Amino acid sequence: MPEEGVHLYDVLLLLSTIKALHPTQKVRHRPNIGISKLAMVLASIDQIAIALSTTPTLISFPTDTVPALAARPQQADLIYQAKRRPPEKPLILMGASLQDLLPYVLGDADALKIWQATAQLHWPGQLTLVLPASDRTPPTLNPQATGTLGIRVPNHPAALALLARTGPLATTSANLSGQPPLTEPQKIAQTFPTALILFVPAELTAEPSGQPSTVAKWTVGGWEILRQGKVQI
Repeated sequence: MPEEGVHLYDVLLLLSTIKALHPTQKVRHRPNIGISKLAMVLASIDQIAIALSTTPTLISFPTDTVPALAARPQQADLIYQAKRRPPEKPLILMGASLQDLLPYVLGDADALKIWQATAQLHWPGQLTLVLPASDRTPPTLNPQATGTLGIRVPNHPAALALLARTGPLATTSANLSGQPPLTEPQKIAQTFPTALILFVPAELTAEPSGQPSTVAKWTVGGWEILRQGKVQI
């Protein structure tokens, strides 16, 4: 495996490429640029992990539903700016396992048992659980401070490998707010020209469902379905 210094050099080269291709970081969307004129910046898992730890970075990676647009939880404002997303729409925190996500939520022992049982049945998978947020949750994930947080473990080998390397990431679908989710990396690169697009080797590919996840919110009376997807609970 290459040494970390080599990875860091590669990341710096990637960031320099982005700046050369897109000299102004303020431009989030260029509707008049054709895909053929846009260079897509692909990056490996290691390169993305180091980029995220080095500088505020927007990335995109595949999931089992639709491709994600993501950033470090503390830098989730990058997603809101890039998507033109209204603050009343919170983001989802994705992780590689339930254990990685539990520090960001808060519940009593009885509730925790139910959450763990639900996660064991449906994760990794196309289910987002909206739970009471702990004080570890960055306010950038939910600007309206509703006291809740959506969490999910996706069933996609590339997404799981990336999240295991980076830790939990703030995510949403890769599209401008109010528009359909983008599913092709080239179109994601066109819409979000400063984003690093995860390069997915053949052994980590998987077929997505193409539809958003089921969203279930925990209430005093149990689960309330906010959005119905493929998963039934």
